[in-house]
Amino acid sequence: MTAPALATAALDETAVALPVQEPARVARDSRPLRLITCGSVDDGKSTLIGRLLWDTKAVKEDQAASLQRDSKGKQNDLGLPDFALLLDGLQAEREQGITIDVAYRYFSTDKRSFIVADTPGHEQYTRNMATGASTADLAVLLVDARVGLLEQTRRHATIATLMGIRQFVLAVNKIDLTNYDRSRFEQISHEFKELALSLGVRQVTAIPVSALKGENVVYDGRAAMPWYEGPTLIEVLELATTRSAQTVGFRLPVQRVSRPGESFRGYQGTVAGGSVKPGDSVVILPSGMVANVTKIVTFDLVRNAAVAGDAVTLVFDRQVDVSRGDMIVAIDSQPMTGLAFDAQLVALQAEGIQPGKRYWLKSGSRRQRVQVQPINQLDLQSGKWNHADELPMNAIGKVHLAFDEQAIFDAYEQNRTTGAFILIDPDTNNTVAGGMITAKRATLGGIHAEDSRVILSLPADLADQLMATEIFSSRREDAEVRRVTAARAIEIIDTIDE
Repeated sequence: MTAPALATAALDETAVALPVQEPARVARDSRPLRLITCGSVDDGKSTLIGRLLWDTKAVKEDQAASLQRDSKGKQNDLGLPDFALLLDGLQAEREQGITIDVAYRYFSTDKRSFIVADTPGHEQYTRNMATGASTADLAVLLVDARVGLLEQTRRHATIATLMGIRQFVLAVNKIDLTNYDRSRFEQISHEFKELALSLGVRQVTAIPVSALKGENVVYDGRAAMPWYEGPTLIEVLELATTRSAQTVGFRLPVQRVSRPGESFRGYQGTVAGGSVKPGDSVVILPSGMVANVTKIVTFDLVRNAAVAGDAVTLVFDRQVDVSRGDMIVAIDSQPMTGLAFDAQLVALQAEGIQPGKRYWLKSGSRRQRVQVQPINQLDLQSGKWNHADELPMNAIGKVHLAFDEQAIFDAYEQNRTTGAFILIDPDTNNTVAGGMITAKRATLGGIHAEDSRVILSLPADLADQLMATEIFSSRREDAEVRRVTAARAIEIIDTIDE
């Protein structure tokens, strides 16, 4: 045996066995992130999501084989399959090469799971995009690096903002086709961030990507873009926040009254906001009766608390009149109640929304008669609200809702579950619109009158800070902003009679 071999054997005899260190477990966020992708036609939305699915190993072997087979004749210069086929499931989509319907896909990493919606880019499918955005926590807006921002970019950003999304990722796609031009990326990023600020959105992450090559999607693209030091798309998604139902107090829309025997009466539903525990005082709306929670029961155990998303049965300390459609709420944080509300909605059917027509409004388990009066329609090209007497299909509009009996809502910005609704045509039973409550409608004029306006002249940086506030973004559609020079601002104000 050689000297080195003898030395190795001696070390083996005297070596102390060290415990094997397991790799540190990555903390996993149990809440799935819901996101949408939106952009103009041919910006690569479906390809981007297909690449996400492919690189996160969410594509099964049989799907991969089918993808390779369906991609014959469509493979690119890199010999890669057509990733968009993972999303475009309708035959019409595959034939035209465009996305028509909203495609939902699921994937996950070691840190989080995701639900992604690929939404159409065409204007005639606005209702489909609004549907996908209504449940999303984050929007990924794609822009072709060669083309830059388009009118559709403004339209999609506006719709996403109206649906309550406050986290944007700007994916400047096809950056490889500009020879990885850094100045082009920075120019597009700057323009989009200005647009986002005007909509009241401050959280924007811009990323240069090549969806086809997979650069800065799941794997970093530093080899091709050493100038970019920011996160990849998947890293941003893993750290994004979900919309919380904790901005309001406890909410439980009653789905069923449970009476399995004479000795038990419970009120069942899924918690739509806040939390509750035994001993808490609650109010039943619309009756206004007060009770105390004595027990929280699920199908197999008694709970000491319930939070948003839990399906539970509440037991009270007294007999109260509760029916399906009622809402059990925190006594110190109650929703809005009334007969008149302001709302925004998206028309979903060819007949649109007719002025003064009576519909069924369904919100949670509650269904009520309502009269709808269109007020304004959003011009998706300019971002302005114009007067409207009716709303055609795909239109986004503001309406007044007039109820026959007491209605119960939170503002959609505060709670998506108790602030959202659908309208049903009583003649056809078709769902004709999806909507969001913005406020309880005041019946008096005065300070809230429409003809009362204030003109301000502010430095540009201060105006940007003001427009980025939550209170401004919630009333963005009521304001008109013009950027002019200081001299021009003085001229305009001097021409106004006091």
